[in-house]
Amino acid sequence: MKELQKERFMKLYLPINDRFERFCKTRSYGIMGFKDLMQDTLLIAFEKLELLENEGAFLHFLFGTASKLLANQRKKKRPIYTNQLHTLEHLYLTKKEHGYQFEVDNLYLQLSKLDEKTRECIILFEISGFSIFEIMTIQKSSESAVKQRLKRGRSKLLALIQSSEHIKIKSPHEI
Repeated sequence: MKELQKERFMKLYLPINDRFERFCKTRSYGIMGFKDLMQDTLLIAFEKLELLENEGAFLHFLFGTASKLLANQRKKKRPIYTNQLHTLEHLYLTKKEHGYQFEVDNLYLQLSKLDEKTRECIILFEISGFSIFEIMTIQKSSESAVKQRLKRGRSKLLALIQSSEHIKIKSPHEI
């Protein structure tokens, strides 16, 4: 029985692995490690797989589960922002890659400053590649609400990124 469940789970999960990982990376910034979020979500999803009525909704099921885990984590403790440039996986980056990684870290930091619904909407549309209709389903919102979140979220994100560029931060090579 468990073997059949494992096969069904892997059949559903493998095609969406990349999209789910991108979602977790951007959504979990400052709250918890994205790998922890992925593992916790996948464990819960595997255990509750029999509750899934529509296999086409599996990715939405994962996103909903991950969002609930993040909400619970946020209630437990305050956000922690880490400088990912000093973690082991980034020690061997070239100078050009350090600049890129800094931009990605800055994007995640600025995204984390948006309200929950707006941040999730931008992540789903811009990073995970969902359509507006799919986001409407996930967020249980109207089309105009999703479009409005995207418009306002992009504007606010742009302003946050532009204001953060005025701050001169030393790279690890200048220290």
